[in-house]
Amino acid sequence: MANTQMMANAIRALAMDAVQQANSGHPGAPMGMADMAVALWNRHLQHNPVNPQWANRDRFILSNGHGSMLIYSLLHLTGYDLPLQELKDFRKLHSKTAGHPEVGVTPGVETTTGPLGQGITNAVGFALAEKLLAAEFNQGKHRIVDHHTYVFMGDGCLMEGISHEAAALAGAWKLNKLIALWDDNGISIDGQVTPWFGDDTAARFEAYGWNVIRAVDGHNVDAVDAAIAAAKKSTAKPTLICCKTSIGKGSPNRQDTSKAHGEPLGAEEIALTRAALGWEHGPFEIPADVYTDWDAKAAGKKAESAWNRKFNAYAKDFPELAAAFTRRMAGNLPENFVEVAAQIASDAHDAAATVASRKASQLALEGLTAALPELLGGSADLTGSNLTNTKSTPAFRVDAKGAVVKTEEGKIGRHINYGVREFGMAAIMNGVALHGGYIPYGGTFLTFSDYSRNAIRMAALMKQRVIHVFTHDSIGLGEDGPTHQSIEHAASLRMIPGLDVWRPADTTETAMAWAVALSQKNRPTAMLLSRQNLAYAPKSEAALDNIANGAYVLSEPKDVGLSGKARAVIIATGSEVQLALAAQKQLAEQKIAVRVVSMPSTTTFDRQDMAYKQSVLPANLPRIAVEMGVSDFWWKYGCAAVVGIDCYGESAPAPVLFQHFGFTAENVAATVQEALRRAK
Repeated sequence: MANTQMMANAIRALAMDAVQQANSGHPGAPMGMADMAVALWNRHLQHNPVNPQWANRDRFILSNGHGSMLIYSLLHLTGYDLPLQELKDFRKLHSKTAGHPEVGVTPGVETTTGPLGQGITNAVGFALAEKLLAAEFNQGKHRIVDHHTYVFMGDGCLMEGISHEAAALAGAWKLNKLIALWDDNGISIDGQVTPWFGDDTAARFEAYGWNVIRAVDGHNVDAVDAAIAAAKKSTAKPTLICCKTSIGKGSPNRQDTSKAHGEPLGAEEIALTRAALGWEHGPFEIPADVYTDWDAKAAGKKAESAWNRKFNAYAKDFPELAAAFTRRMAGNLPENFVEVAAQIASDAHDAAATVASRKASQLALEGLTAALPELLGGSADLTGSNLTNTKSTPAFRVDAKGAVVKTEEGKIGRHINYGVREFGMAAIMNGVALHGGYIPYGGTFLTFSDYSRNAIRMAALMKQRVIHVFTHDSIGLGEDGPTHQSIEHAASLRMIPGLDVWRPADTTETAMAWAVALSQKNRPTAMLLSRQNLAYAPKSEAALDNIANGAYVLSEPKDVGLSGKARAVIIATGSEVQLALAAQKQLAEQKIAVRVVSMPSTTTFDRQDMAYKQSVLPANLPRIAVEMGVSDFWWKYGCAAVVGIDCYGESAPAPVLFQHFGFTAENVAATVQEALRRAK
């Protein structure tokens, strides 16, 4: 019989020792949640420390990621490849034990947490992916997708507004495999939370449609165990388990105080805590019998082996489904993806349609969603504006019992109505991507990317293939006015390391943007798309081949009847490419030869080698950038001038705004002429 008290105290000891050695960290949360962890990890969690990527493992998310020594202790004790030295190196440069858990750095960590509220929201994405995969792949007696998502979260996660967005959606979607354990200790950095956090959290979650288990003693392993067992029986509701705990449990002078939250206990207090807990072992010293009680390798191997036998039987009966499941969980695209994407781009080029780039996106998605069943779309209550839905992506719905509703052809819904929840949508998509099996994309207006920004940043930090469809990308949206007209947003998004940003000029560029975004397994993408129609820009074969490089030569002087070499280069993106082409023609009438470069993705272009960059932007030619956004961004390309907008917009029809703010062919041509005069 495992000694659960010693198991919990091992977590407490490792947490306070590691934080003390680092002289930095949060010991109180892991000490308070230790008994909860014993109940979950020792009695319920389905996982295999030897294979952290086992497809049918339960997912565990530590939403209150500042308590990272809890998960590091658990991973070490249960047998993951996280040796004791890594715990001793807590918060040191290049260790696997960063201040907050990071996916891809520490084996067994499912998502990067730290920004509070995003962990529980990621968990909703994990649970959504499990529910959809189960509906799509499970067949009769074959249940190859059957696991839970568990979350530990604290008061801070619940205070963040994103938790409201996520919890409401989890209830509406009846994610019964989602079980959240609330570490209800009533303490944050500023002290007792009651003056500023007086929510009736249990009632709030019941109102969302959750199953709520109230008033569980978070320091009674058997009580938490029983609550989890009850939660697993829920058939149509996610579950919140309210665990009443003491932060810094065991510390005689720090327990139940904010002093236990975010600083080391100190050598004297650690000695007192060891005595109070009856922990008679030195720093980082764990008795062999405690390691034995925690070791999950044998149980994990047994569980995965049993699942492998189930999957092999499934593969015999449903070989195509098994192959598709394996491919998608590995994050690989179909073998014919390159051909499919090339055909979509070729069709767009041949049709040469004049449409808004948001419509061009939908046209590309029609072909892509038909060919890629893993594409999971959605929109934050703007489907008719973002055009993220297609014939192959019916709306996702669940019935009263929580089952996923299927079409007459037996297909699941693949387009999600997130409601007016941009931040929640973005973080849920991160969870879906992290779970595996789907490539999520979701839409809203570009100006609302501010709401989503931290989740977009987290996708980039975690290297997840998540695609954001941002429409109404400029003052071109017109009458809605400056609250909705994006000025600084394109530049702001381009500054996020690891995020690709595409602002295509026509249907072919949009199709290529989608192809590149989907082919990048370890990078999120933001698509910036127009409301207004954009004329098609004719392209040479060489230009078609180079769109994927992020920038390419669209038009040379010879294309407008001039035989001489270019004297300047106009760089443009999105709708402004047409302005650049019109200005090129006007200048040609004055025998001024210029090159037009379309740069749909500055981030992609910046990754090209120097030879290609110089072939597109010769060093000896003045460069003039044209974009309906802040001008500061463009000076990095050594521009002689920028036609941009450095103030907020106005409410008026788009053509009136273009004239008012100088986005005319005449102004672009005049700017080029002035730059050439200065260059002399």
